[in-house]
Order: sequence, then structure tokens, then C-alpha cells
Amino acid sequence: MAKIMAGVYGAVVLLLSCSDDVLNALNKDKDHPAGVESKYILAEVITSTAFHNIGGDINTYVSTYVEHEAGIDNQLWRAEMRTGEPSLASTYNNVWESLYEALRNARIAIAQCSEGGREEGNLVTRGIARILEAYNSALITDMFGDAPWSEAALVDENGSPKYMTPKIDRQEDIYTGIMACLDAAIADLQGADVRGIGNYDLLYAGDKAKWLKLAYGLKARYTLHLLHRTSGQATELDRILNFASQSFASAGEQAAFNVYDATNYNPLFDFQWSRDGLAASESLAEKLIERNDPRLRRVFTGADWMQIENQNSENYFMAPNGSPEQKRYYYNTSTFVYSQLAPTMFMSYHELLFIQAEALARKGQTDEAKTVLKDAVIAAVANTETGIAAAMNAPDVNRFGGLGFTSDPVSADEAAEYFDTSVAPLFDANPLQEIMVQKYLAFHGASGESTEAYNDVRRLKALNENFITLKNPNRFPHRLGYGNSDTTTNPEMTAAFGDGLYVYSEPVWWAGGNR
Repeated sequence: MAKIMAGVYGAVVLLLSCSDDVLNALNKDKDHPAGVESKYILAEVITSTAFHNIGGDINTYVSTYVEHEAGIDNQLWRAEMRTGEPSLASTYNNVWESLYEALRNARIAIAQCSEGGREEGNLVTRGIARILEAYNSALITDMFGDAPWSEAALVDENGSPKYMTPKIDRQEDIYTGIMACLDAAIADLQGADVRGIGNYDLLYAGDKAKWLKLAYGLKARYTLHLLHRTSGQATELDRILNFASQSFASAGEQAAFNVYDATNYNPLFDFQWSRDGLAASESLAEKLIERNDPRLRRVFTGADWMQIENQNSENYFMAPNGSPEQKRYYYNTSTFVYSQLAPTMFMSYHELLFIQAEALARKGQTDEAKTVLKDAVIAAVANTETGIAAAMNAPDVNRFGGLGFTSDPVSADEAAEYFDTSVAPLFDANPLQEIMVQKYLAFHGASGESTEAYNDVRRLKALNENFITLKNPNRFPHRLGYGNSDTTTNPEMTAAFGDGLYVYSEPVWWAGGNR
């Protein structure tokens, strides 16, 4: 992992709201992050995690695997058709390197704030760094399965990598480490800082109470990932509900990276604006139509930039999953691909509510699950409208005349009515299935949540609960392939990658596989 370990510490480029002093400080000593104060390091880690690791290549590719979007050009078309891209070591190499750079920098910040470090006593800052370590570790292992971890992203006192070819760790062991990171973060966040992180914290401006809520929310998420592997499901469901009860109480507390503007783009918008590789998914539209979902009139746009009202609209033309023509500016698109200003979610309030609803339903507490699900749907619709507003107000789009909007926003009252008339009967017939379908619909957007939908689809397959109907007839990628910067330099990884076709046949460990 020499290339990953030797990656430079980049300055944050998305901080136009910060002062010149902040930007100047962020640019200091770029080649040796160990020589930079932790608050500057973590500003970069938060930014790269949001833009590259949550909202970037992983989310873009898996959005086609879960059929939130359809790939219709170049690499995304090949991913849609399952030819080449899903099994190539080059496909995810950029995000592979970005993940390990974020992990390395988080670990540097932890070391600097620990005993004997240059910032010993910065406990809150260390707690934030631990959460970011856990978050990026989970992205690595959720997407790639067994991966370098215990020997990866470690540097010596000179900033050089400790291990040039780190060993591959088992996913089960990495998850043990992730949970330990979060527990340590929770302990740190009970303390204080000698020197606070302040506005360099681009999520919560140093509010340790909100970081604490994120830590508990992530514990709920990751415990849910492991449900197939647990020996005592009832106990784990209780733990999930306990963690969730200590997390977000409203959307105002969710972990939303919200610094995009006219020159710093939401990553989904950035991809589509430059590549135009995505089109609207036919199977997603069918799920909305089946439920008479009011979001249908909001979330699709024609090639003429006019919003689509419903399936009877003259410009209704979705891309067929698994068999679209490789043709840009032809099919409808998601309105979200124009959401230049939409925030990227580390974790949303609606996700937390869906986690609670699922846990309650699995425990047989259907009345409570139904109440929480209604709140989740209303919160999800509100997030949809945030994404639509971000498209309506997109500076670059508006320079060319903007989108033509033909419908009114979906209000909270209309969302509640939709739940009562359309969702509730489906819930009554099959509570768990409708919870998972509504969660899947909620994760369609510009917030980077297709990645978690991909995790849901895979863990449901492991539980033999195929609640999310996917229409692509081609092979389903059960995981992502390692990056070629390491499959070409680390013999253990070269052997593990092989010809790359294991992505179609081997689920990750928590989804029933062996690695």
C-alpha cells in the first residue's frame, strides 16, 4: 500500500466560507500531515470523506447496482451492463486511495491528541478523529470485504509508511475494530479540548454533543449490518434501539456536509455535469408509480430539462435497467443530478428512523414500528425536497435557463396523507418489506445514500429477504474490487483479487460470504 501511504496531505478546497487565515493554515506543510495541527487535518478528512468517499465513485457506481440510477454512457454504461467495470481493479482505484488517505490522516490526528502527542489533552478532537477512522474503515470493509486495516494507513515519526505491503485483515476483525473506535470516541467526547477544533469541524463546528449522537447512530447502523452474523438477534435488536435512542432527535442534528456552492459542487452534480453518464431508472419509477408516491412528480426531469409530472407525461422516458442504449441526452434523468447545492449525508435523520422502524418490526412491535415509519417517510420526503430545491437553485444550471418545474413541493401534510393512504396498507400486509422499500426510496437522491441502500440490498439477500425488486437481468456485483495501486504492488492483494470476477460470486462476510 505504498502509494496510499505516501499520498500527500491536500488542502481543503471546499471551504469558501472560511477566512483567509483558515485557508492559509490549511495549506501549511502539505507533504507531511503529521506536522499539521489536528484541526486542519480533520477539516481535510471531513471534506474528502464527504466528497470523495461518501458522495464520489462508490456512490455513483452502486447507484446503478441498486437501480436508483441507470448507467448510460462510457464506464457507467459498462457498469450497468456488467461488462468490464465492476470487475476491474482500475474502476475504484481513486476512491480506494482516498479512503486510505482519510484513514491515515484520521489516525495521525488521533496519535497527535493522545498521550505523548503534540496535542495531548485534545480529547474532543481525538473523539472526532476516532469517528472518522471508524467511518472510513467501515466504507472500506463494507465495499471491499477483507482488506488491509491493522497494518494499513500507519506512519512512523517521519511520516513514512510503517508497512509497504500491509496484510489483509478479515472483515469480522475490522468490524471489531470499528466498534472499538466508536466506543473510544464516545469516551473521548465526554471530555474537553486543550485547543478546540471550532469551525474547522465542517459538520458540527466542534459541538461534541452532536458528534456523540452521530457515534451512537453509527453504532446502530453497523450493528444492523451484522444482523445476519449475530447469534442472538433479539439482543442485538435491543442494542440497536438503545443506540438509536441516543442519536439524532431531529433533522437539525443529522450529519450533513453542507458547504457546496457555485464553485464547489455536490459530487453527484459534479459527475453528471461533466460526464452525463446517468439516466433515470425505470425500476425505481415503477416503485413510485405502484405506490402513487407524490415524489414521482418531483424527482424526474426530461432531456429538455422539463420536470416530469407522472407516467402519463409526454416526456416520460425512463432507461430500462440492464439494457439501455449507450446514448446521452436521450432518456429522462433524476432531478437530483442537477442538485448542485445538496448536502452529502454522513448519516441522516431519516436513516436513523428507518433503522428504528426495522428493529421494532423485527421484534414484532408493529404498532410502534408503524408510528416511527410514518415519521421516517415524512422526514425522507423533506430531504427529497431539499435535493429538489438544490436543483432549482443550481447556479450553473440557472446560467443556462434552469430547469422547468411543473409541480408544487410535497408538503409534510401531503407526505402524511401519502403514508396513511398508500404506505400504511402495504405495511399492514408486510411490515418489514414496506419499511425496507420506503428506506430504499428515501435513499434515492443527491445525498450519497445509495451506498447504504447497497448495504441494505446485500444484507437482505443474506437474510433471504428479497424485499427490493431489482430488474437488471445481468449479474449483480456483491462487492467492489480492490484498487490496482495495491493489486499491482502487494502480492497478497494480487492473489486475493485474481481476475476480479469474485465480485459476482462472493458476498462480503456480513452478507454471508467468507471474506
